[in-house]
Amino acid sequence: MSLMDSISGKLFAKSPTEAIVDIVGIRFRIRISISAYENLPNIGEPLALLTHLHVKEDILDLYGFKDSDERALFMNLNTISGIGPRSAMNILSGTNPDEFKKRIVAGDVKSLTVIPGIGAKTAKRIIVELKEKFVTDLDGKDDLGFVDDEGSLAVKDAVNALLSLGYRQAQVNKTLRDLESTGDLSGGLEEIIRKALTKMI
Repeated sequence: MSLMDSISGKLFAKSPTEAIVDIVGIRFRIRISISAYENLPNIGEPLALLTHLHVKEDILDLYGFKDSDERALFMNLNTISGIGPRSAMNILSGTNPDEFKKRIVAGDVKSLTVIPGIGAKTAKRIIVELKEKFVTDLDGKDDLGFVDDEGSLAVKDAVNALLSLGYRQAQVNKTLRDLESTGDLSGGLEEIIRKALTKMI
């Protein structure tokens, strides 16, 4: 998890690759995708961006995202050998998270190479390393299909907790669907996690 989760302030300047945000006189230069740029307000207006602070040796870069899906894809791309944060941001500028996931799940090397910054070898590496994370249901959805209510939030938190423990996305999704089908997907976060772990042992 990044030290800086988000940033809020007034937009001081913008370009297709970066935004400068003013926070009480302190200005932060944030690298962004073209899609994030298109969602920026006018100069001088307030804005909020999800962020990731990239630290490496003498490099300190702040990356900004329009939503959690864009940031999640950025973080996933950064786990792949040969793809750094700048390359990941270039990829985000050439596609959107939903379309990119569909291409990965379909194993469509050709369509991935259309995106700037992705060659055939990189496309194959992305598919191999990320396909399982993005496996979708037959209806094309990669979520669990729950409504966005209080119970759903607990389920989403449970998914994140189980993934952080090392379980695979497909395994977590199947387990929670099984719990739902038997009427056991209830209770608070800890109870849902405990029930899921019992089934996955």
